[in-house]
Amino acid sequence: MKVVGVFYKAHEFAKDPKFLGCMENALGLREWLVSKGHTFIATDDKEGESCELEKHIPDMDVLITTPFHPAYMTAERLNKAKKLKLIVTAGVGSDHVDLNTAAAKGLTVSEVSGSNVVSVAEDELMRILILLRNFVPAWKQVSEGGWNVAAVAYKAFDLEGKTVGTVGSGRIGQELLKRLKPFDCKLLYYARHAMAKEKEDQSGAKWESDLDKFLQECDVVSINVPLSDKTRGMFNKETIRKMKKGAFLVNNARGAIVDVDAVKEACESGQLGGYSGDVWFPQPPPKDHSWRYMPNQAMTPHISGTTIDAQVRYAAGVKEMLEQFFTGQPFDEDNYIVKEGELSSQYK
Repeated sequence: MKVVGVFYKAHEFAKDPKFLGCMENALGLREWLVSKGHTFIATDDKEGESCELEKHIPDMDVLITTPFHPAYMTAERLNKAKKLKLIVTAGVGSDHVDLNTAAAKGLTVSEVSGSNVVSVAEDELMRILILLRNFVPAWKQVSEGGWNVAAVAYKAFDLEGKTVGTVGSGRIGQELLKRLKPFDCKLLYYARHAMAKEKEDQSGAKWESDLDKFLQECDVVSINVPLSDKTRGMFNKETIRKMKKGAFLVNNARGAIVDVDAVKEACESGQLGGYSGDVWFPQPPPKDHSWRYMPNQAMTPHISGTTIDAQVRYAAGVKEMLEQFFTGQPFDEDNYIVKEGELSSQYK
């Protein structure tokens, strides 16, 4: 079969063989796939009609891509992919694929469920602390030779005693709540359904079924839902206006869940005390993207789920699914995003 992988290019950093998630090292799959008689193409070139990916779309059987450098598989591209049978996300989050079209065409879409849950949750906790402590301005100040305690301390707060909430209570949301519990915060979660009582007791969080009430209570909100038709643009001007003035917003989920201009305006006006995340739309973002230059931001490239430890997990998960696919075995049910024309509930 012809397998195509789309990954970010690591250049000199690819010299470390443990850096599996890059184009050069391609999840460590190259030798194994070739030894099995398959053709394997790895590229970072994914945009435009003349890109490398486009050349292989008509005759590829399997596509491997990542949330960190996603190959956007639109309906148009999927309709060109006459031989395509399987799309695997090396990581978690398959919204870069037109899932309804994939389902209609009978394709299988899968991801390595749970592979970077801990990585993302740890990163979210870090971002909450960075925003509350006004860390970025402090770092910039000393890096530029300055020393002005007041200019940082006037907007620095403790995490203890704050109300912190997660929108979404899936694996990442639960792992974040677990890590927040020792900080003696008041913990809330907003979700369609309450967690099982045992999980809720373990997290120390209270379910709030009304989004407006949830937003009015929280000093910090972390977004932990997948991007779907229901969540696209969920945090718009109206939603952000309902938050506490000066509250902080963290988004490691997907950039398109929030309105770009609404976040920028809220950071400029002080309605948001700050915004931090590592997800953008599209990815990579253009150089003039307003989030790069707005005040009170702690933005990074999409790095939270692609630590070296996470790369080991999702590389192993991709290889396991490919082995199963080649031998006609089913995947772990948690890994399916589209199976036999049926979309996973998280994307409905």
